[in-house]
Amino acid sequence: MIIDAHQHFWDPARADYPWMAADELAPIRRAFGPVDLAPLLRTNGIDASIVVQCRSALEETEEFLQIAQENPFVVGVVGWVDLTDGALGDTLDRLRASPGGDKLVGIRHQVHDEGDPEWLLREDVRRGLTAVFAHDLAYDFLVRSRELPAAIATAQAFPQARFVLDHAAKPPIADGGSEMWADRIKALGACGNVWCKISGLATEAVWNDWDAERLFPFVAHAASCFGEDRLIFGSDWPVCLLAGSYGEIKRALEACLTKLGPQLRAKAFGVNATRAYRLAIAE
Repeated sequence: MIIDAHQHFWDPARADYPWMAADELAPIRRAFGPVDLAPLLRTNGIDASIVVQCRSALEETEEFLQIAQENPFVVGVVGWVDLTDGALGDTLDRLRASPGGDKLVGIRHQVHDEGDPEWLLREDVRRGLTAVFAHDLAYDFLVRSRELPAAIATAQAFPQARFVLDHAAKPPIADGGSEMWADRIKALGACGNVWCKISGLATEAVWNDWDAERLFPFVAHAASCFGEDRLIFGSDWPVCLLAGSYGEIKRALEACLTKLGPQLRAKAFGVNATRAYRLAIAE
């Protein structure tokens, strides 16, 4: 099964997305839903997808679970919950019991938007993560280089938990990369309980001036840090549309992964996501 492990749905007419306010994001400031994604998956040979949170709202998680219930191609939901909520265990129980609740596979918070680079290390956040892992859910790191030390410490503090790094921690591709990113992602990769999504890379490059060749050094470094068993493909649709079509993004990442070996490519397009999120599908 070929899986797109990172995509989004949203509707700015129905909810507020603070991160979408910038002028350069105007092209994607409209509704995107399952009816828009389904034909793109078929055209590009993708069998299934995982929808990932876009805003800090429990209502969105509930909506995504309902979408997963109604759309079989959505095999997983990485939702949002308030990690600082003292009753988080009860909230997770309720989500699991709701329509589509069996497809809740992970939790994410937009950590790179927090003022405190050590937000993940807060006692109330750690307590919330404990509840997440007690419910056999993965946790997605949405961080940049600044927050990577806290992510590393968190992965080390929960050695039996499963973590997924989104967008390879958003390397500064447009600036040619950085040693800080390279060194810190290597340290995170040394934690054997962390997988890495090769997603969102084209939008970290110059949007109208990128290609697979320019993305390849960053994909190759992530591969060297995480290995063939912990690298995961994701389109980051529809954010990726700022830099290219769904097909262009998929073909570029496929070219990078194929260059690293057919076995690595095959695992990154399905098996690794299935294992990281414990998806209830056949590998």
